[in-house]
Amino acid sequence: MSGQDLSLTSLFRVQGKIVLVTGGGSGIGKMMATGFAQNGAKVYIAARKEKQLQEAVNDINKVATGAKAQYIVANLNSKKGCDALVEEFKKRESKLHVLINNSGITWGGPYENFPEEKGWDNVFAVNVKSIFYMTAGLTELLAEDSTNADPGRVINISSTASVDPSAEGHLSADGNGTWSYQPSKAAVNHLTSSLAIKLVSRNITVNAILPGLFPSKMTAFGFSTAGDEVLLQSQPSGRYGQPSDIAGLALFLSSPASAHVTGTHTLLDGGSRYMAHAAAPAVKL
Repeated sequence: MSGQDLSLTSLFRVQGKIVLVTGGGSGIGKMMATGFAQNGAKVYIAARKEKQLQEAVNDINKVATGAKAQYIVANLNSKKGCDALVEEFKKRESKLHVLINNSGITWGGPYENFPEEKGWDNVFAVNVKSIFYMTAGLTELLAEDSTNADPGRVINISSTASVDPSAEGHLSADGNGTWSYQPSKAAVNHLTSSLAIKLVSRNITVNAILPGLFPSKMTAFGFSTAGDEVLLQSQPSGRYGQPSDIAGLALFLSSPASAHVTGTHTLLDGGSRYMAHAAAPAVKL
């Protein structure tokens, strides 16, 4: 034990690992995929829009230091869609080291008339059910040749919305709320814990990342309507998330440095969750 290599290149090494990132065509999915590719991993990204995937793969491969990134077109709003992605991946690889369940959607609507299918069913299908079906479908590949010193990895992308009950704000239009998004991400946290218990004996770790505000398609409405100045008021760090933040945490959770870490829910928000609890200024009587 005392002879372990604790150098940075050993502790945080992901070179040669095979990584699948769902929702990897844009936003934080693309950020994480780029981080893995730049550090020598073989990366697959999956999403619905082929043109977007093609553009993302071209960008990622400009910095890739190992095998070229590839894409798979997939729609994860049903078990059938998840199964199709699993089967296609199995045609290409017999081993998976890292599964990042990043696909996610949101829906804004009025409290009095929030739609059932688009607002509730589809959001929970993509945000929660796909995590279960993708993980279950790829468990054998994640467990293949894994050990407690070099486990397979599952990283589920949740959100600070999972611990913040506010459904109405700058990221949705006036009069609308993201009523299903917050509970769907809370479900992701709980499912992460359940999967961690289930899979630890298979030498697979399962952890969740809870990002706060990052520029992405999902937050584009807020950035375009409220603007940086307003949004930054809720960021005590003075900035929002950037690629190095999400890629760095994903790389850690996939590297030897985190081999003994499972069942965690890591907030990545620069402390913004505390802003709602800030003390009000004193009032002179």
